[in-house]
This record gives sequence, C-alpha cells and structure tokens, in this order.
Amino acid sequence: MLDFHRAVLERKTHGLNPVQMATAVGPSELTIAGIVLHMALVEDSWFDHRFRGRDEIEPWASIPWDDDHDWEFHNAHLWDNDDLLALFRESIGRSRAAVATAGSLDQIAALTRSDGTRWNLRWIMVHLIEEYARHCGHLDLIRESLDGTTGN
Repeated sequence: MLDFHRAVLERKTHGLNPVQMATAVGPSELTIAGIVLHMALVEDSWFDHRFRGRDEIEPWASIPWDDDHDWEFHNAHLWDNDDLLALFRESIGRSRAAVATAGSLDQIAALTRSDGTRWNLRWIMVHLIEEYARHCGHLDLIRESLDGTTGN
C-alpha cells in the first residue's frame, strides 16, 4: 500500500507546469508542489533519520524550521518540477534502503521521541500509509480543480 500511494502521488504531478504545481485551491494553502516536498521530507524524516538514526541530510538539515514549521509547504514553489520530483524519488530510495536493512517489522527505530516513545518499523510504515492516503486525497481535489483530471 505504501508503494501504491507513492505512485499515486507522483501520477498526480504528470503534465503539470510549475504554475499549476504551485497553485492552491480555495482557502487552503496546500499546493501539489508543497505536498510533494512535504512527502520527501516525511520519507527522510521517518525512515532515514528516525528509524536509521542518521543525521538529517540536505536540504532538510539547513532549513530554518524554528522560523517556519511549514517551510516545505511555503517554499516548494521555488523548486523546479524535475528537481522536486528527483528529490522525492531519492527520498523513497533511501526509505526503501532503510526498510531493506531491517530484521523485521518489529525492529525499533534508532531514535525516540522527546517523551521516550519508541516506534517500530511496522508503526512507521502504517503511519506513512496514512500520511500518503491523506495527502493523495488533497491531491485529488487540487488536480481536479486545476485541469479536471480525476482518478488515481
């Protein structure tokens, strides 16, 4: 299911120009570009950083998160579509590599929450499925309002 939702997200970007990728619909600030950049961040944050315990990589490591907690949503319009999708695909590659190194879905993540909560790989994967499902629904609405494209 995780790979299915990853593919849906990417399909929703096909054929869009940079203006369409950066267009919000209605009162929402969400854009297709913002969601793509957000999901690249989510992939790296959960699998590479939290699960594997690796240091944050660029572009995430130098982003001023304290100044803007939603930086990826507010700055995705600055990215070229091809670069944005390349970053998204690279983050998925790192995530798949992290999963491939796990002994089982019960393996505990290297990092813990500030309150001591520990996640296992199963919880992380289910969380990512939920995250993708929610944002793919957003993408459906945005894409249909842009050019009438529906379906997955």
